Amino acid sequence: FVRKQTLVNAERYIVPELKDFENKILSAKEKIEQLEYYIFTQLREKIRSQIVQIQETARALANIDVLVSLAEVAFKYNYVCPELNNRSEIKIYDGRHPVVERLLEREIFVPNNTTLNNNDERMIIITGPNMAGKSTYMRQVALLVLMTQMGSFIPARQATICPVDKIFTRVGASDDLATGQSTFMVEMNEVAQILRYATKDSLIILDEVGRGTSTFDGMSIARAVMEFIHEKIKAKTLFATHYHQLIALEDVMNGVKNYSVAVKERGNDIVFLRRIVPGGTDRSYGVHVARLAGLPKKVIDRAQDILEEYDNCETACSVQITPRAEKETAPMGSLFASSLQQQILKMDVMAMTPIEALNTLYKLQDEAKREGGGL
Repeated sequence: FVRKQTLVNAERYIVPELKDFENKILSAKEKIEQLEYYIFTQLREKIRSQIVQIQETARALANIDVLVSLAEVAFKYNYVCPELNNRSEIKIYDGRHPVVERLLEREIFVPNNTTLNNNDERMIIITGPNMAGKSTYMRQVALLVLMTQMGSFIPARQATICPVDKIFTRVGASDDLATGQSTFMVEMNEVAQILRYATKDSLIILDEVGRGTSTFDGMSIARAVMEFIHEKIKAKTLFATHYHQLIALEDVMNGVKNYSVAVKERGNDIVFLRRIVPGGTDRSYGVHVARLAGLPKKVIDRAQDILEEYDNCETACSVQITPRAEKETAPMGSLFASSLQQQILKMDVMAMTPIEALNTLYKLQDEAKREGGGL
């Protein structure tokens, strides 16, 4: 035994065999790392000489994996082989969303038809309640077109789909605080990109364009975007909106068709039927959705009263949709009907203070007297 250390009330001893074992333990980690690196370099050299064959094998396995997955899903969930056409036409019968239908546990996914072409149904305006499935339907169409072009079967009863060069989407709401962009600014940037790069062979999905600003600003932007796509780009477009005034565009623009999401009313309750049917609707049922979300009954009742007031006002002062050419050639009428009415419509009455409202009313009265010859 060899004395190694003197402690307070003891002596520590060691033997040569224990010393050798200690050295082995202390140096084991370093030797393991050296051995691992040596084996790694040897393996790397062997792989380097076979890299081409390994990459080809990996690529083949990846292709097989994708094809087997698509085939398995198609067989398991009743997908069909879509027909490709060169008629610039998209027709889908009983199409389903490939993801949403798998997530539903207590409900059966309701399939829907889709028709888009370059003639009478080039732009589809979709109106209907919140939570009724407008966004799901539009994303479903985009996904089925994408799946067709990648060579997959699709969840539908039958389909004939033309190739598209790009699929553009403007769906959802998000801001970008890092760069100081509001939700509306992000939305407008995305719309600008779509209008800049879309072609007549593109598929455009637009959901609630213009919702991030005031009603008249938003509706004006939405209509201008629709007109630009219709007249300049001529792309197949699905356009969901709560601006019910825009359904009148079906009567003034060729190739625009109205569709809506069907609902069934039971007293104060509604049932979403999830079915896309021809024709527009002038109701969003937002108060009903608020009730489903659990807002207090007092808030819901008050919202219903205010909604009725707004509906009465909108009925009395409705915004008419007229063709652009008709607008340009229409007679101006009296100054009171043209300038003063426009000023009144542009006012944000709910945001005005009492003194601002009084001053504005005084100015409008003064201008009306001058135009009517009263002064």
